[in-house]
Amino acid sequence: MKLVYAIVNNDDSRNVVDRLNRRGFSVTMTHTAGGFLRVGNTTLLCGVDDERVEEVIGIIRESCPTRVQYVTPLPPVMEPGEVNIPLPLEKHVGGATIFVLNVEHFEKV
Repeated sequence: MKLVYAIVNNDDSRNVVDRLNRRGFSVTMTHTAGGFLRVGNTTLLCGVDDERVEEVIGIIRESCPTRVQYVTPLPPVMEPGEVNIPLPLEKHVGGATIFVLNVEHFEKV
């Protein structure tokens, strides 16, 4: 058994979960934030039999297209009197970061 741990954009999360559920996969969602731009993400946890891991990854890949978005990062902490106006950055959003971990023991109670 494997644990598929996927970090997806909030905008894509509902579609991914719906598609996984329709294919019979149980998914746990947690809301997270990225460290650099502090953009909202959703982390998905899905326990999967070894032979179905590629199916789950395929569903995630199809459900999370990448796209370009302009975001303004949070300004750094400045000394009084200093001015720093951050410029918008072009950021590729969407897609997914996927980890597949071995599960030593699984029990559903």
